[in-house]
Amino acid sequence: MPDKKTATELFEEAATKSESEKFILSLFVAGMTPRSLRAIENARQLCETYLKDRYELEIIDIYQQPGLAKDAQVIAAPTLVKNLPPPLQRFIGDLSDPEPILIRLALKKEGKGAS
Repeated sequence: MPDKKTATELFEEAATKSESEKFILSLFVAGMTPRSLRAIENARQLCETYLKDRYELEIIDIYQQPGLAKDAQVIAAPTLVKNLPPPLQRFIGDLSDPEPILIRLALKKEGKGAS
């Protein structure tokens, strides 16, 4: 019978795996408002800093493409949706505080530097 892994071991395994996986992200914004522009800049900076060369970021204006927002079940803007790798995750807001996002994406440990 295989040994059960601790939560720490599972986290380390996920973090190592995430270092090679490609992230597919969609950022839903509402027009080109200052808040939307800030979210776009913050998303790009987060991706370039932590996901360099292993991400695709699609910017979707919900005013121009409301069907995509409906399909993705986006109810607020700006919203960043991580489509891949699973599980699907949503982050609402202008992304000005990247720490909770990085922790939920297993790119950073809580209370520690980037992994």
